[in-house]
Amino acid sequence: MAALGSPPRFAALTRALSHRNSQIFFASSLLAWIGLWLHRIAVIWLAWEITGSASWVGLVAFCDLIPAAVVSPLAGAIADRVDRVKLTMLTQIGIATQAAALGALAWTGNLGIVALLVFELVNGTAHSFAQPSRQTLVPAIVPPADLPAAVALNSLCFNVARFVGPAIAGPLIAFYGPAPAIFLNTLAYVVATLTMPLLVLAQAERRGHSGRGSLLGDVVAGLRYAARHPGLGPILALAAAISLLARGVQEILPPYVERLFGRGVEGLAVLTGAFGVGALIAGVLLATRGRLAGTTRLSNYAIAGQGMALAGFVATGWFPFAVLCAGLLGAASSVHGIAVQTLAQSASDPAMRGRILSLWGLIVRVFPALGALLLGLLAEAFGLRWPTIAAALLALVVFAWGMARQPRMAAALEGTPAQDPKG
Repeated sequence: MAALGSPPRFAALTRALSHRNSQIFFASSLLAWIGLWLHRIAVIWLAWEITGSASWVGLVAFCDLIPAAVVSPLAGAIADRVDRVKLTMLTQIGIATQAAALGALAWTGNLGIVALLVFELVNGTAHSFAQPSRQTLVPAIVPPADLPAAVALNSLCFNVARFVGPAIAGPLIAFYGPAPAIFLNTLAYVVATLTMPLLVLAQAERRGHSGRGSLLGDVVAGLRYAARHPGLGPILALAAAISLLARGVQEILPPYVERLFGRGVEGLAVLTGAFGVGALIAGVLLATRGRLAGTTRLSNYAIAGQGMALAGFVATGWFPFAVLCAGLLGAASSVHGIAVQTLAQSASDPAMRGRILSLWGLIVRVFPALGALLLGLLAEAFGLRWPTIAAALLALVVFAWGMARQPRMAAALEGTPAQDPKG
């Protein structure tokens, strides 16, 4: 696809938000994701309170994210076959139901670590179905010319929620415990579900294809399509690598907060909010570009940014510097996520979109989970600092590999001719 032009600053965002469907969709997304972040902060703090162990906190994060390894390819194939609006509603009600049950156990003091692990497995499974079904609707709510801004807005909503959710969760947990934060997540997903029937979408956009043939055949076809695509395959591989190396820290923040910086739940809220603020600022700036050209290069630079910010985050025990680095890490993560999603949405065959986005969902859920688990286990033997610095250095190696592949990826993803990297 050719570059979409360079509109005046903020014009692309305003145009993408001018459509009724996008207003409904992004408002409900923002609400649901605020609930998601309330839930995440409450759950990891519960795990830390119950066990006081970095490895157990890592395992809880792992249980929330790892179901995507099994579920996401299947969920993407289903999202390409069925009514995506109805599937989104069903999965969101499932998320709300498990949150209500978890909140009740936390409120009554009957929650143990094993039960928490089970609830997070259920939660991760539901989210693995919700992610491709909901995200495949983004191209349906705006005209093609507004797609880059709409994808950026989608990520922007997530990162606004990543700031607002912890800002609410920190004081709420400090004064009333984790249960009210989890109950608010229930309410958020119920309201978000009720808004879905308000969307007016073309029937062709609600369903990818007629669903003939086996579901397993669809899964295999999606994997083969991604692997053979000269742009999608490499950029998804790069995303998997950086998610493994750099995203795990954000999933197990309580040990870092207490062991490296000597803070409590208020420190957790500040750091999580810093990730969100950085991501929000970067997301706004990227959304105002309004063009596709150069997005592949941006995604690669964002990998280097994550590696450097991650190293800075654990370099000292000085909390203000860690907050700054958390903001930079959030910004780089946001740029990378928006760039990859924009390229994936633009370059994918519409009939394959659910399956490609399910692979993205798998990457951003499974690989941070693996990273969190590895960091938690390594922390027990080597402390938190040195394994994290090693991950940061490996991220820079990933960046070098991505830059070597960048011209060919850009040609396939952006529709621009490949250029000599020396040119």
